[in-house]
Amino acid sequence: MIINKNKLTPMMKQYFAIKEKNPDSILFYRLGDFYEMFFDDAIVASKALEITLTGRNCGLEEKAPLCGVPYHAASKYIEKLVSKGFKIAVCEQVEDPSTAKGIVKREVIRTISPGMIIDPNMISDSKNNYVSCLYFSSDKFGFSYADITTGIIKTTYFNAEDGFIKLIDEINKINPSEIIYDSSLSSEYIDRIPNDYLKTPLDKSYFSLDNCEANISRIFNVFTSDSIGFDNNIALISSSGALLKYIEDTQKVNLKHFTNIDIYSHSDFMILDKFTRRNLEIRETMRSGEKKGSLLWVLDKTKTSMGRRELLTLLEEPLLSVNKINSRLSSVEILVNDLFLRDELRNLLGEMYDLERLSSKLVFGNANARDLLSLKKSISVLPIIKNLLRDFKNSELSSINLNIDALEDMFSLIERSIKEEPPITIKEGGLIKSDYNEEIKELREAIDNGSKWIIDIEKREKEKTGIKTLKIGFNKVFGYYIDVTRANSSLVPTSYIRKQTLANSERYITEELKEIEVKVLGAKEKIVEIEYKIFNEIRKELLNNINRFLNSAKSIAYLDVLCSFAEVSYSSNYVKPIVNTSKNVEIISGRHPVIEKLVNSEEFIPNDTRLDNNENKIYIITGPNMAGKSTYLRQVALITLMAQIGCFVPATKAEIGIVDRIFTRVGASDDLGQGQSTFMVEMSELANILNNATKDSLIILDEIGRGTSTYDGLSIAWAVVEYISEKKENTPKTMFATHYHELTELEGKFYGVKNYRISVNEIDDEIVFLRKIVEGSANHSYGIKVAKLAGLPKEVLNKASEILEKLEKNDINKNINNILNDTSCITKDYTGLSKENDNPSKNQLTFLENDDTLIGKEILDELNLININNLTPMESMNKLFELVKKASGDR
Repeated sequence: MIINKNKLTPMMKQYFAIKEKNPDSILFYRLGDFYEMFFDDAIVASKALEITLTGRNCGLEEKAPLCGVPYHAASKYIEKLVSKGFKIAVCEQVEDPSTAKGIVKREVIRTISPGMIIDPNMISDSKNNYVSCLYFSSDKFGFSYADITTGIIKTTYFNAEDGFIKLIDEINKINPSEIIYDSSLSSEYIDRIPNDYLKTPLDKSYFSLDNCEANISRIFNVFTSDSIGFDNNIALISSSGALLKYIEDTQKVNLKHFTNIDIYSHSDFMILDKFTRRNLEIRETMRSGEKKGSLLWVLDKTKTSMGRRELLTLLEEPLLSVNKINSRLSSVEILVNDLFLRDELRNLLGEMYDLERLSSKLVFGNANARDLLSLKKSISVLPIIKNLLRDFKNSELSSINLNIDALEDMFSLIERSIKEEPPITIKEGGLIKSDYNEEIKELREAIDNGSKWIIDIEKREKEKTGIKTLKIGFNKVFGYYIDVTRANSSLVPTSYIRKQTLANSERYITEELKEIEVKVLGAKEKIVEIEYKIFNEIRKELLNNINRFLNSAKSIAYLDVLCSFAEVSYSSNYVKPIVNTSKNVEIISGRHPVIEKLVNSEEFIPNDTRLDNNENKIYIITGPNMAGKSTYLRQVALITLMAQIGCFVPATKAEIGIVDRIFTRVGASDDLGQGQSTFMVEMSELANILNNATKDSLIILDEIGRGTSTYDGLSIAWAVVEYISEKKENTPKTMFATHYHELTELEGKFYGVKNYRISVNEIDDEIVFLRKIVEGSANHSYGIKVAKLAGLPKEVLNKASEILEKLEKNDINKNINNILNDTSCITKDYTGLSKENDNPSKNQLTFLENDDTLIGKEILDELNLININNLTPMESMNKLFELVKKASGDR
């Protein structure tokens, strides 16, 4: 549609002038009781919202495409658009239409995008909603992020030579709803950021060093950014300064709730990449994406929304400082041992509302009287909490006590001023207590007297006229009136003035009634005006003290997490871990924190672990499917993580030497969106582990090499173990569960390799999983017996047993021993079996070449690719069904 702006109506010219300033947003243009969208915005929004597209005369030959939503229901439509990645510019009328000359003045009052949401109904109260900013200087990546609903803003940087991968880990950790960046940043970097995140380019002027320096100095009221620790770091200054400017420009408010900026080092925390978070199910389960069944679900006994958000942050940031960890553990220990203190604190915390987000409502000017009462309720418990913590010295509990402001003056202000049951709106009166303001008190008395006057007039007029059904009513059109039924119209005095005729009655006024109306309505209008003015003054006073609210909220959130840790630790019989700088991970009677909650804890079989810097550096764990290998691996990783977030752990004893990073390679899945097969995904993750693990890392490998042929997989698995082992004293602690029993031959041959197995009892051709980890290697995978437990048909099981017997005749362990005896293979390269067997097919499954029970080379080729020890029960079932079908000639 060609648009000649000169021919547009005045209103449409105004619309286009505003739209041109917000080209990347859908403009919600306020017209009366609707937000309307025009032209391209209307076409896009109508499809996204599934609402009717119509048209409006705009001065052109064609009507302007139009769609609209009611303003009182706009939030649900905005939420739907934002969830689909759109930005919304909310354009309001900023002057009274009744007094406007010409077109009513309109302005964009706020831009809403996934990272710029303030409506509590559109965001979770249990996690932060972050907007982040990325900037690249000559040698550093600056990264900042903020939550506009809580006033949190943090910044860090990464060195250019190896920092981008770590930056991606940081992005995945905080999981921002939106990422803004310098539009001149190379697509080489932007394209590597996962497409799960909304990426918003900004003009390079946002990142100007002078502009960013000015933004930081103005918002934090400092002379230069160096005053708050930026140390002339351009990456930090530009990323945080641009982020603050973006928030200001989109929200149109003074950012008073950003009271300080947290400049942190990512090297202070254990690194957890996205694979580890997923595989350990820290925030949510892999299968359903639900909280239940995750580590967060187990540890979350918090009482406040602030505490839940803080807990999630601590889970994502296990500490590396032994002193900080032990300080937190000591505070948890106090709360574990003092049941009275813990219960009292948790009861008080349970009475608090979301102090952070309530405080931020003051900034955005949308706090109503009920919000202020929620603030009052929340801060009413602060003096009691401080009193409970007053006797603790030299602990984090003492610091919390010092950092909590009792806010008694703010409590008093709200208590004296705000009525106990105010309306939701703030422009209709009924907000302020009469005793708080003398003028309000006098006006309320006039209104109360007016009501009494009306009752007296009605009684007197009934007696005077003899009309027993006479009533005095009120509406906004006619004000006060006397209602007389038609049957009594002959009794109406001549002094009555008729105002309205209805089907069954007449409505009249009198001079006396109008005089009272003027007094009463004048008082009502006056009191609404005064109450609104006073309410805004109260909000302003609270806003001026917002740093006190937020500092207290931060301390309360942390206290809530400590109490949650203590409650879980006490109720679940956890133990305080010993955390130090040793290289050991020693766990006695360790339990999986999640699994034991999903099953009867008495049925869970505990297991020991001793990883050290000597002969127990690399665990090779064998055993059948379903026996508990994966549970055990994750159990060790989760206990390590729990210790480093400062929580007690599920064990009878635990010593954890600081782990700088947990790596996990678990399961198999395609990444079709990136064009990667199961095996490619597996190898990419494995490459990441081998290239980045340090001597202080913990590596969890749950099967590798399953996506390729038997010998390729075994060769890779062997080479990985050898590669890790060759690091000697720099070998990372490694736990490797595998179905390649041949790898157990590596114990004693390579540094730190130790065999462990899941014990199994075999009784009358049945197996019983004992779930116990013991030294040694498993002799069998029991795959066919597991398949029997899974319910495979008898015919399939018999055929599987027949095939297994023939496979075992072609034992490859003799080849393993040959390679182990070949020192050149061990010390000079990591090709393992693949070098010894240049033509692996020569040694695989040759016993079938003349077997009449199978037909032809097609089946032989397929069997060449099968490792029976490396198949799950379901994979075994599917493959065997397929082979039996082919063997019978049924294709």
